[in-house]
Amino acid sequence: MAQAVRHNPVSMLLDDGRAHPLESSLAAVTALLGVVAFMTAFWSGLHVLSAWTGLVGVVTGAWGQFISATTGERFALIIGMGGAAFGLYLGMMHGGLLA
Repeated sequence: MAQAVRHNPVSMLLDDGRAHPLESSLAAVTALLGVVAFMTAFWSGLHVLSAWTGLVGVVTGAWGQFISATTGERFALIIGMGGAAFGLYLGMMHGGLLA
């Protein structure tokens, strides 16, 4: 008999069954910064925002990778760091960290 499988998105981060509030928050912050840096990288007028959010996203992602406890957290961190690095590189190309 086929059964519907329902996944909670947060349960992906907690695949060992224990709570990791610091590691999960770093993964969420890195993913958010990665999305912001990625989206603002396409406009050259937003290069300061893109570069700074990218830089902070790469740093928080690297620290999160250093202390991460589960594979799900590492997956979210890598995706967020990719977007943050893309935003950082394009932000630097468009004018850098300072206006």
